[in-house]
Amino acid sequence: MSDDRYTETTTTTAAQPHTTTVIERRSGGGGGLLVGLAVLIVVAVGVFFLFTQNSSESRKDDAIAGAAKSVGAAAKDVGDSAKKAVE
Repeated sequence: MSDDRYTETTTTTAAQPHTTTVIERRSGGGGGLLVGLAVLIVVAVGVFFLFTQNSSESRKDDAIAGAAKSVGAAAKDVGDSAKKAVE
């Protein structure tokens, strides 16, 4: 929204009259745009951290499952070695 303000000043001298017109234009400050941009940035940062958290949880779970498989395989090897030693 724009507000226009007109100011006219007339100066008369002996030689010639002179009129000066000043037009001032004021528009909205754009505060709503800044608030909207700030909200958008906050939402984007929140989504980023949410996906990062889920990704790191998945990696941690995969690492634990892999370690458990390795321990299971090592226990099987120890068991097989013990059987061979008994024979």
